[in-house]
Amino acid sequence: MAVLRKLARPLLAAPFLTGGLRTLRRPEAVVEVAQPVVRVIGKYAPALAGDPRQLVRVTGSVQAAAGLMLATGRAPRLAALALAATLVPTSLAAHAFWTVEEPEERARQRAHFLTDLSALGGLLIAAADTHGKPSLAYRSRHALDHRHPVQAVRRPAEAAAASTVNRAKAVTGSLTGSR
Repeated sequence: MAVLRKLARPLLAAPFLTGGLRTLRRPEAVVEVAQPVVRVIGKYAPALAGDPRQLVRVTGSVQAAAGLMLATGRAPRLAALALAATLVPTSLAAHAFWTVEEPEERARQRAHFLTDLSALGGLLIAAADTHGKPSLAYRSRHALDHRHPVQAVRRPAEAAAASTVNRAKAVTGSLTGSR
């Protein structure tokens, strides 16, 4: 499974990395498309309602950085969540097929939207992937269910001394005939 992860993560991250870098280099190509989503986001988060060009650059930098992190396996769960968070508004802005009148363009935008939707599913799976280990939430829930009394732990020197004393008692006991 580790080999599969090492192959799948860069494949999933590649479009975000290249798209984020492209957006950072030429944000003006995306600003016009992002205007409607920036207005909607601005209603709910006034702090983000400022300059659409700046918001597009921030989104591009998050996609490039998180794509690189996911591709290299550095904090992959966090990177996948960051990419998923940027993918939703990006898809709504760039591939709003429900607003297109022309049937061919509408079909093309629908296909792009569905592709983004499948990438979102892959990112959510990557965000939930714990490498086969129980998640922190699972471990904390079950730690309360399976409480054990604390056992005294001896230091290595104490354990060695106790072992030597026990062996000496066993030897002297066998010599004296007592059990």
